[in-house]
Parts: sequence; structure tokens; C-alpha cells
Amino acid sequence: MALEQRLRELGIELPAVPEPVANYVVGVRSGSLMFVSGQIPRVDGALVHPGKLGADVSVEQGKEAARRCVVQALAALKFELGGALDHILRIVKVEVFVASAPGFVQQPAVADGASDLLVEIFGAAGKHARVAMGVAELPMGSCVEITLIAEVAEDA
Repeated sequence: MALEQRLRELGIELPAVPEPVANYVVGVRSGSLMFVSGQIPRVDGALVHPGKLGADVSVEQGKEAARRCVVQALAALKFELGGALDHILRIVKVEVFVASAPGFVQQPAVADGASDLLVEIFGAAGKHARVAMGVAELPMGSCVEITLIAEVAEDA
């Protein structure tokens, strides 16, 4: 319950996990690693800050969208772990894809929105390897998409 308590302290409520929109699953476990499928920032089904960084979306809005993606990834982890967030031992890797207008080079700043939140929630166990990559387009016109890998307890 420690992680659930920490989320409450931060004012974070995990959303319901939406059904995949194509032929994939929300997450896959391999040994002690849980791989979460890409998450785009949505609230009640509506896309948060659609568009491209450097054109339609500010860096601050991109960070906010990245944080929302993390919240959704945690919801996916909780779902895949049968509701037990405390089985998450650490965040191993985060991949942040940023829809970028030509010339936009601040992808790492956008990715910090996700990384900072993970450290706020997990402390040292939230520090992770990371990729911050600019891309031409993302699903549904999203500005950010995030996938992550978490280490989970063997008995989870």
C-alpha cells in the first residue's frame, strides 16, 4: 500500500485502463520485467495537448502530457499486476516519443515530465534509463507517447 499512499499524497488518481485499439496487449511480463505498451495522454478519452512540440504544443504542455502518460502506464501496471502496485520494485527504462516540428530539439526537456514524476513517486527506485526521441507523427495526433519497463517482484 506504500505506492498507493504516495499517489494519494501527490493527488494522483489512476484511471481505468482502456482497451487496446489494435492487435496488442496492455502489458507483457517476462521474468521479473513488465513491459507496458505505449501510452498517449488522455483524460476521459480526450487527448491532452494534441499536436507537435515546437509548433502547436509548448514544452510545459509536453511535460504535462508526459506526466499523464506515466499515470496511465502505472494504471496499466496495476491492471497487469492484479491491482498490486507494491509489486513494482523499480522503473528500469522509459521511452519517450515526442511529436516534433522541424527544428524542435527539446525532447529531453519534455521527457523530464515523465522522469521527474517517476522519481517523485518511487524515489531512487524511479531513476531509470531513458530514450527521448523526436518523431514526425504519433497515434491520434498525440504530442507524446511513452512506454516503460518495470522490475516487479518475482512472486507477483
